[in-house]
Amino acid sequence: MNYRTPTKAIITDAGFASRYLPITKTIPKGMLPIGNRPVIQLVVEECAKSGIKEIILVATPEGKPIYEDYFTNKVPHIEKQLASQGKEDRFEPVKKIFDLPKITVITQDPSLPYGNGSPIASAKKFIDDDEAFLAIYSDDVVFGNPAVKDLMDAFKDHPDATAIIAGQLVPHEEIKKYASIDYDENTEKLNGLVEKPKPEEAASDLASYGRYLLTPEIFQYLDPSLTGLDGELWTADAIARLIPTGKVYARKTSGTWMTTGDPKNYFMALLSYTLDNEDYTEEIKNIIKEKE
Repeated sequence: MNYRTPTKAIITDAGFASRYLPITKTIPKGMLPIGNRPVIQLVVEECAKSGIKEIILVATPEGKPIYEDYFTNKVPHIEKQLASQGKEDRFEPVKKIFDLPKITVITQDPSLPYGNGSPIASAKKFIDDDEAFLAIYSDDVVFGNPAVKDLMDAFKDHPDATAIIAGQLVPHEEIKKYASIDYDENTEKLNGLVEKPKPEEAASDLASYGRYLLTPEIFQYLDPSLTGLDGELWTADAIARLIPTGKVYARKTSGTWMTTGDPKNYFMALLSYTLDNEDYTEEIKNIIKEKE
């Protein structure tokens, strides 16, 4: 069957983020700032720009109330105080939060095993049987053209799809850090993923990252009985089981993907964003020169 065009996205931030401890024992990884917004807001805004109307955000039990407060608390006392000081413009970024798509925050089903597929499985009840949807890892940000929009366009080109994965070209010597996408560039049909290959053994320099367009067919493979490496439930494994349908595709996305999944890469994403968007770029460059 062909599925309805996606209007919903599942965004996941349900892991321990242990590489960021101790800060992530209190603050969800997705709440780390990029400029004056948390990483998670950049992801939600990407969805909004691409036509997504509803977000299901899968968080940890500790993170759930923090996300709910951020996306729903209108802090009228702050707005009132700024208005009394003639500084209403400072509150405008807060108002923009409440123009974002509907956001429902849930926690991961505790009966499911650890793994990046479990948060997606936890949101199954929010997805209708006849609709496609987006699944997004909160620590992957895309600057420039929204990857979600690229996936939506790919779904128009391949309305029979059971899954579509996003990919970005990386330097040949860097593909060993990622899953190399093995696909037909003409038809975009996915043959498989080669995890962290030696560069000379890579199927391509197109790396898979945390943007997927999925259909309810994925849920039959996001099952606790189908755990993989390290006893975890992996999204990539579930997608691989759909490949025999002949309706799994890969789309080379046009934006710039950067991960914020660890402190080093978070800093690189923050620096890239800052250099492109803030008015103190020259000061940053001068500091770097002084340190050389």
